[in-house]
Amino acid sequence: MRILSKRQVKELVLYSPQHIARLEKAGQFPKRVQLGPSRVGWVEDEALDWLQKRLEARDEPVRHS
Repeated sequence: MRILSKRQVKELVLYSPQHIARLEKAGQFPKRVQLGPSRVGWVEDEALDWLQKRLEARDEPVRHS
């Protein structure tokens, strides 16, 4: 298992740390892991799964409510 830093997650998903935090709070992004008093990380497999779902969704037809 590999843990990604905030910088690595930002580079992977191309979102700002603030936007990642908003998505996390809304339950739309994998939750961070508290590694120490001032250090957090994300499980790489969870971040990659999240990204894969976005890639798969791009081929689905857009549904309007």
